[in-house]
Amino acid sequence: MQATATVLVYSDDANTREQVRLAAGRRPAPDVPVVEFVECATPAAVLKELDRGGIDVCVLDGEAVPMGGMGLCRQIKDEVFNSPPVLLLIGRPQDAWLATWSRAEGAVTHPVDPVEFASALASLLRQKRALSA
Repeated sequence: MQATATVLVYSDDANTREQVRLAAGRRPAPDVPVVEFVECATPAAVLKELDRGGIDVCVLDGEAVPMGGMGLCRQIKDEVFNSPPVLLLIGRPQDAWLATWSRAEGAVTHPVDPVEFASALASLLRQKRALSA
């Protein structure tokens, strides 16, 4: 197993990015690597980090401004070769269909529930590891 996994967190709100970091902790599950975070507050910063490579999972805030995570997710899936899996933070459970439209691999509601979030993130990290093997 790799030593660490890199998780990109996109939100224009520093409090949301902090909630994500705290909910995931250092290791969201015993069978996944320790997590390191890359924080981005703008869509341009997200695309720059993805161009650099090394991102294992993206967590995108669906309510971010000026570009929401759903639109950014769709752009990533269209424009980034071998894009990492995406976990969307959505405002309400009824928005899950929008997450599907954006081609995100997972969605959890905001405010972040630590147990639900850690479970969803660990699942995407496991999928990423399985695809890389």
